[in-house]
Amino acid sequence: MSEDRLLPADHALLLDLLELPTAGPLETGPGAPPPRLAEAQLHYACAAARIGLETVQHGPARAADLDRPDIPLTVRRAAAQDGFLACQPNLVLRLGPPLPLARTVMFNVHLDTVAGHGPVSFDGRRFLGRGAIDAKGPAVALLAGIRAARAAEPLVGTATGVLVQAVSGEEGGAMGTFGTRVLVEAGHVGALNVFCEPTGLRYLPRATAAATARLRVRGEDAVDDRPGDGHNATVLLGYLAQHLARELGTATAPRERVCIAGIGTGPLHNRVYGRGELLLNIPYQDAGSGRRAEAAVETAVRSGLDAFRREFADVPEFVRTAADCAEVTGLDWLKRGLPTLDGAHPELESLLQGAGIDRWPAHEPAFTCDAIWAAGLPDAFTVVLGPGGLGSNRAHAEGEFADLDQLDGFAAAVARLLVAFARR
Repeated sequence: MSEDRLLPADHALLLDLLELPTAGPLETGPGAPPPRLAEAQLHYACAAARIGLETVQHGPARAADLDRPDIPLTVRRAAAQDGFLACQPNLVLRLGPPLPLARTVMFNVHLDTVAGHGPVSFDGRRFLGRGAIDAKGPAVALLAGIRAARAAEPLVGTATGVLVQAVSGEEGGAMGTFGTRVLVEAGHVGALNVFCEPTGLRYLPRATAAATARLRVRGEDAVDDRPGDGHNATVLLGYLAQHLARELGTATAPRERVCIAGIGTGPLHNRVYGRGELLLNIPYQDAGSGRRAEAAVETAVRSGLDAFRREFADVPEFVRTAADCAEVTGLDWLKRGLPTLDGAHPELESLLQGAGIDRWPAHEPAFTCDAIWAAGLPDAFTVVLGPGGLGSNRAHAEGEFADLDQLDGFAAAVARLLVAFARR
């Protein structure tokens, strides 16, 4: 196809989107300006309209949509705050009339980003900016691919429908709970569902999920002159962090390594902090491995507390902390029970491969993304597919980039896929 490359207008759209700060409140924290997600989605919808996609829906999830036990605690609490959902709407676009599931392809792309808004540029070869590869660049390339497919095959947009979800709430630990999940459950899906994330242009029919554990110490503070009078949360949590790193590094499968994450007690040097928190992120491939990982965390916490009690029982400054460590330390779960994706569909996999899109190697681990919410859809197949790599293109890091040829390659893959689906 001769039109499956990004045009100057596409370059301008991507630069426009990169300039708009769209990190959600879970990323930016309290007091930050609201994200300009609605504005970014409107710009995207205007560009989509020029190639024939119409807006089906544009608005936020409802608070009632989050009143479920599988919604992360941090999301439920944040959603109770005024304006949280309102500033993070979701957009659904459609090419062609409403058609049956069997004749529809759905693409999902997120326009929210992680925090950090560095310089934006394009030198004719490489786009720099937050979201360049994850996932504003793929979002723009997706439109170029749809445009090329429609030009190459009149069945695209007539006998074959195309849905595009441009969502918020993918980053910041939201896990798609007020974005993708709501749209999928509302039926905005197809027989083939493509989640646009960096995969090196290989289709990935798997997606992991993750649980988040929180260890909290709720003891008493003390002054620095009498450190033994209080509970030293800093020493206790620091000890547990090392113990958990050692124990869980051997108790979990290589693909399901527990991440010992944030730890915090206080910023001052002249006091003993009796309260603090330690966070752990636990990825898992399926529900069974998730439950096993959760059990391993609980076992490791108990053994860590026992070891701390023994090791510090005779150290004067920590006698009280050692004696009370189990009573002042609690483990709860900020996130657990999320679904995972692991699908197969011989016919549609053959179609993907016939369109020149290779399968993600079985030995390479999957990663977590919003595709988990399309797991188990009847009469449907879901894959993750996009240009570049999360690591190689510095997603979530300083200097995030997307090369033009990577985006052109994704546009071409989308075009081939849609034409193949329409002609099958």
